[in-house]
Amino acid sequence: MADLTVFHNPNCSTSRYAMDEVASAGADAEVVQYLKAPLDRQGILDLIAKLEDPPADLVRKDGFFKEQGLDEADYTTPEAVADLLVEHPRLMQRPVLVKGDKAIIGRPKDRVPAFIAG
Repeated sequence: MADLTVFHNPNCSTSRYAMDEVASAGADAEVVQYLKAPLDRQGILDLIAKLEDPPADLVRKDGFFKEQGLDEADYTTPEAVADLLVEHPRLMQRPVLVKGDKAIIGRPKDRVPAFIAG
């Protein structure tokens, strides 16, 4: 079983960068294409519990977020973030890397190599 999990979107250059870093490090990683296999609410809450970043950082505040009429202030708690990401998986920030009981959002990119090596 892999000791590293990468929540990956192959259409995202930052996510592809993380995958390249995993390969360069020779790390054994489980790759989860979260748009094809979205996490359920409990899975998102479990991920947030491991996240070194604030829960709100897991939400992409992109054009789609704005088109939905969403307000950033409404998505700061783990529960609110989980509810939003169950409804709109595409709003999950990527990549997310998980190792043991720790997780990071792979932005900025320079966080990724240190986390993989760590």
